[in-house]
Amino acid sequence: MNVSFFCGAAVAGGSTELALESISLGDMVIADEIKNLTFKATLAELSPLHNPAKPAGHPEGTQPKAEEDTKGAIREYVCHLAGRLVGALKEQISNSEIKITKEDELCVKIAALCHDLGHGPFSHVFDEKIIPKILENEKVKTDKIWKHEQGSIDMFDHMLEENKDLEEEFNKQLSEKDKTFIKEMIAGPQDKNNMGVTDKTWPYEGRTKQKAFLYEIVSNKRNGVDVDKWDYFARDCHSLGIGNNFNLNRCIAFSRVIEVNGEQQICYRDKEVHNLYDMFHTRLLLHQRAYQHKTSNIIELTEALVLANKSLKFQGKHGSVCMSETINDMKAYTLLSDDVIHRILGSNDKKLQESKTILENILKRDLYSFVGEKRFPGGTFVEKTQILPTYNAYKDENADNTKDAEKVIRLGKVDAVKNDFQETLNGKPEFHEIIKSLDEFVVFDVVDFSYGKKDKDPIAYVNFYSKNEPDSAKPIDKDDVSLLLPTQFDEQVVRVYCKKENQKYKVEMMFHEWARETKKSAKKGKHDSA
Repeated sequence: MNVSFFCGAAVAGGSTELALESISLGDMVIADEIKNLTFKATLAELSPLHNPAKPAGHPEGTQPKAEEDTKGAIREYVCHLAGRLVGALKEQISNSEIKITKEDELCVKIAALCHDLGHGPFSHVFDEKIIPKILENEKVKTDKIWKHEQGSIDMFDHMLEENKDLEEEFNKQLSEKDKTFIKEMIAGPQDKNNMGVTDKTWPYEGRTKQKAFLYEIVSNKRNGVDVDKWDYFARDCHSLGIGNNFNLNRCIAFSRVIEVNGEQQICYRDKEVHNLYDMFHTRLLLHQRAYQHKTSNIIELTEALVLANKSLKFQGKHGSVCMSETINDMKAYTLLSDDVIHRILGSNDKKLQESKTILENILKRDLYSFVGEKRFPGGTFVEKTQILPTYNAYKDENADNTKDAEKVIRLGKVDAVKNDFQETLNGKPEFHEIIKSLDEFVVFDVVDFSYGKKDKDPIAYVNFYSKNEPDSAKPIDKDDVSLLLPTQFDEQVVRVYCKKENQKYKVEMMFHEWARETKKSAKKGKHDSA
């Protein structure tokens, strides 16, 4: 099976049907039989209109070309990069007994192509802010946090289930174990109890430990060096005018599979250590200047979609479901795209009026006023679970008395900031009116910045080989690279916004007072939230 066949079903998507015909994708051409398939894809990556931070297309000379008149302007560069890297590794495996098969290569390309199928409206905002907020508001009990990676796997299954021709073509060339392998590359181990896994020290079922390095190509859980980042770095830096000193071509050229601590890993030439530090610094810059920018990180958008949740219906497999329920119904999820805001804006439903007003204000750039931000060490404000006694919770069927019960409350990072803000300013009579009704006047946002591994240096998890010892690899001590490198790799930024313009001056005074007085000052070190 040519990966181009699979590509057609993966890239067609959203609420608009795409007629895909002979789209060039490097050396891949989409087969005629898959044209007109309609499936959800990551719209944020298909059109610059949906998410300016991740527009389609890459800098000239680094992207495979698509036909100019092709609807959707699709360029799945990450699949192209995955093919390049796995092709390079074929020639650079220190153990000659390990072979990369054509099935391995095809699975890696399909995983790269499908790894972001599960993104909802507005990309990470949906799974990191909108869905958690809805579940919190509706007091939905869940021991599993839904992420877009799970959505990608569900969409992958749905795509095969709904397209028998595609499923038949898939089954001709790839096995059920290959399908598991693809899913594992997208979202990690699928079998949490290791059922069916013979080697209990190895959590994956799709490939044995001998081919561990294949799991590091699309989404690298070990150190974060993967083709997904290389893809959006090239595209977004070019589109946003942000400098990108990272050279992915050198990374591919100097990659090599070497056994380290009993496991086959992707290692890099020692002289590439500076290049990889540039990669992680580029990631930080993109988050600071674009993805998590104080203005582009629009808080009001989350509020509007959370409020609209129950009133927005999508036809699912067994009937109509609301927005938050689509994550469990892929037929409905295929209908969910960034266009949801246009449904709200064009609606006359009174239940959507509040959401509509918020979105209209966003379009007019009538946003909450930014008051200020303060930096803290990473992990200063953390999520906590608090158990509180509740009374009159339930009646004993055999008695008249009422028994006590416990109520579990999940306090997020924003709740921790809010509590600290109130405790710090509670004794100030001039702020009493706003403190008493804090949610009416003030909005808090907590943003975590890092090099990708929280407070750890990701390069410490990369192994390097030398020119003289190409079959042996080990980490490089940071101090041996440069004494000018960062000593801290994460930080937390608390941002404060004012909802009412006529109270902005007072909220500014409160913010500056809190920033001076809080015991969680960055100068005083890292503390857990109260």
